[in-house]
Amino acid sequence: MKFTLEAQDKASKARAGSVETDHGTIETPIFMPVGTAGTVKAVHQRELKEDIKAQIILGNTYHLYLRPELPVIQKAGGLHRFNGWDKPILTDSGGYQVYSLAGTGRKINEEGVVFKSHIDGSIHTFTPEGVMDIQRSIGADIIMAFDECTPYPCEFTYARKSMEMTHRWLKRCCQRFDSTSPHYDYQQTLFPIVQGSVYKDLRVQSAEFIAAQDREGNAIGGLSVGEPAEIMYELTEVVCDILPSDKPRYLMGVGTPANILECIALGVDMFDCVMPTRNARNGMIFTTEGIINIKNEKWKDDLSPLDPSLGGYVSGNYSKAYLRHLIKSGEMLGAQIASIQNLTFYLWLVNTAREKIKSGEFLPWKNQMTNKLMQRL
Repeated sequence: MKFTLEAQDKASKARAGSVETDHGTIETPIFMPVGTAGTVKAVHQRELKEDIKAQIILGNTYHLYLRPELPVIQKAGGLHRFNGWDKPILTDSGGYQVYSLAGTGRKINEEGVVFKSHIDGSIHTFTPEGVMDIQRSIGADIIMAFDECTPYPCEFTYARKSMEMTHRWLKRCCQRFDSTSPHYDYQQTLFPIVQGSVYKDLRVQSAEFIAAQDREGNAIGGLSVGEPAEIMYELTEVVCDILPSDKPRYLMGVGTPANILECIALGVDMFDCVMPTRNARNGMIFTTEGIINIKNEKWKDDLSPLDPSLGGYVSGNYSKAYLRHLIKSGEMLGAQIASIQNLTFYLWLVNTAREKIKSGEFLPWKNQMTNKLMQRL
């Protein structure tokens, strides 16, 4: 993998770059649609490419390991061939999913994590070495180190011990990754993850440790788990100032369009979040003029296009009234249209941010766009 820094905004820390992988180049800043089980919910791969203009999607180690199981993916020749997506893929290590299993008998120790499958209750163990092997089998271009995502709120003592264990796990991940080879005919890259909960001194310590590992890219985890946005921004800035500028920075699980714009301004390059598709299924529609609750009565007979200035097929060919009808009726097409609209908007947002960074107009545009995104139409 190769990262090239192409432009730096003079009025903020925003930057534009490119990440070269064996499955294609990713232009940053970028939003990565989440395809947890190897699919972005309600969206075809063709729509991801042609309508949404996605450049990279996510899969999840925990979910793909449990179903369809690794032998199926290996027989297909890796996740790219299994799901028909020939552009870059990133896989989360499953650390967040293990975190979300708290209260179900999950046990964390130095060796790894023992957990119950949410599908059938069977017992499984994830270790740093095992998670590297699983992600080798899945075959994503970018794979994540195995970490513990601490909850919010979290006591300092627990956050420190968890961070230190995550660092030890990272050493084991790197050793296993470096001593093994890809299963398929392309290279893979390992990103470590900064942790430390909401404690600035821990975040500084973790960012310095992660930077010292000298991997090809770095991630920031454990944020957007319930803490106030102001704390997320403060810690993101602290970490970005430490992580090397010649490598991509990935803020995991963030977030709202406003979150993304603010964190681009702080120096983040890569984002993912389930919000555009999850909220779409519940009737929240993101547009270039603001946010719509399509279930509201006011849209019942509004025959205007969803978002004509966005330029996509869905945004220009379906009316607000029609989408409201579909969502209220529980029709599958409603979830499809809303998901495509929201993902198209998210990709438009980061692509426009990239253009504004390169033209030197990012900060005023960001402020104007953030104000729009505060509006409920």
